Amino acid sequence: MVLLLGKVAALEQLVAGQRDEIARLKGLKGPPDIKPSGMDKATEPAKPDRQENRPRRGKVRPRVSIEDRVIKAAVPIGSRFKGYETYLVQDLVLSVRAIRYRRERWVTPDGRTIVAPLLEGTKGHFGADLRRFVLMQYHQGQTTLPRLTALLHSVGVPISKREVQRLLTEKQQGFLDEARDVLRAGLETSPWVSVDDTGARHKAKNGFCTQIGNDRFAWFGTRSSKTRLNFLDLLRAGHTDYVLNEAALGYLRSRGLAGPLIARLADAGETGFANKAAWQAHLGQLGIVSPPQTGLAVIQDPVQIATEGAQWGSIHAHGFLRDAVVLSDDAGQLDIGRHALCWVHAERLVHKLDTFTELHRAAQQNIRKLVWNFYADLRLYQANPGKSRRLLLRARFNRIFRRRTGFVTLDRLLARLWANKAELLMVLERPEIPLHTNGSENDIRCHVTRRKVSGGTRSDAGRDCRDAFLGLAKTCAKNGIAVWNYLGSRLGVSDQTLIPPFPHLLRCRGHYA
Repeated sequence: MVLLLGKVAALEQLVAGQRDEIARLKGLKGPPDIKPSGMDKATEPAKPDRQENRPRRGKVRPRVSIEDRVIKAAVPIGSRFKGYETYLVQDLVLSVRAIRYRRERWVTPDGRTIVAPLLEGTKGHFGADLRRFVLMQYHQGQTTLPRLTALLHSVGVPISKREVQRLLTEKQQGFLDEARDVLRAGLETSPWVSVDDTGARHKAKNGFCTQIGNDRFAWFGTRSSKTRLNFLDLLRAGHTDYVLNEAALGYLRSRGLAGPLIARLADAGETGFANKAAWQAHLGQLGIVSPPQTGLAVIQDPVQIATEGAQWGSIHAHGFLRDAVVLSDDAGQLDIGRHALCWVHAERLVHKLDTFTELHRAAQQNIRKLVWNFYADLRLYQANPGKSRRLLLRARFNRIFRRRTGFVTLDRLLARLWANKAELLMVLERPEIPLHTNGSENDIRCHVTRRKVSGGTRSDAGRDCRDAFLGLAKTCAKNGIAVWNYLGSRLGVSDQTLIPPFPHLLRCRGHYA
């Protein structure tokens, strides 16, 4: 009976998914938003009630210099002056300034023509402040290209939509390089990184955007797939080489590559290959080829695993993720190196489980309660770690996830979670890492918003600029830097405070952490 109910529930989920997809294609109302379990918030320590002694909102402190203006009062003769009563007014001035430079032109006695050079910092026919405004509105303001063009027209800037597009995508190599270097600095210095991915559209095709970051930086990369090869390529942070070293050979052993093939790679002698073509030529010389396409499932592709290992070797050769923990939501392609799992996603599996009898519902609620209490104690452990508490938590984990409830589906799920014990309990060895991937999910929302607003990108330059600026904006927020000031510093706006390069800030923070 229970087996039949399970099959019915699975069919109902399939039909519901098909209905949602049909509604999406027809442009109808989408599926309802289902609230998460709330385990993270529910396990926060109770805050004392400070309703009576709650401090009032402080005074407004503008981030710009304050201009003082004295307003005279009409008073009768004989009145005494008692100082001033201040009243602060903040305003925004949007004005368009067009400068026509009349450059002197001279002809020398020998026939050469000399034209006076433009002022330093002049790039194109649009000033730095205008370029800053366009970048700010599009990437942080999440506006669209037509609306941004209309806004510029309304304030008096005669500019075409094509020109706005050029301001967003052309001559942005400096920002692209800084975004790449942010990823490199983050992978070099961070004790942990959190990763996630979401759907993306590029050139009218479905793809995936991967987020890599932590509490100090964020980086986005959009590719056509989300395989482990793709993820390892992203972790190389722009490097294209393949390296066979101890890290690579260890990866090959962990993936179960045949011993003779590992020995053949280890004894070949060469350790570094400049690009993919050189690496594939090396594999061909060693006689390592993919199995023939027979239409049957292939358990192991030696070329793919060897390539993954060489990419992992390249990552270590460049000093990335040497001792860092990769935190993810249990997606298989993200299981790289020292790996930790998100507890919120693990509990969500129990929360979403279909129940059919009172026994099932009681067992589900009991397990959820045990998991919530265990999660709360893990958070307390993070604040005050210790060896004795670590041993107690390990034993308690076994008691929770090795029990038998009589609910077969739940018991299978508990066994699956128990198999991930090392990754779920990574926090016992590394208390500094989070227990969840909420940071990644919060970071990637800006990309989801951009996708909903604009759909997708049409060119590789547009894709790379979108990813770079979204990542830089998130990095600004995490380091307490206003995006407006950051863009002004990079674009050379006059009287703008200089902001050091983000890679330098990340390395300094990593050094003193």
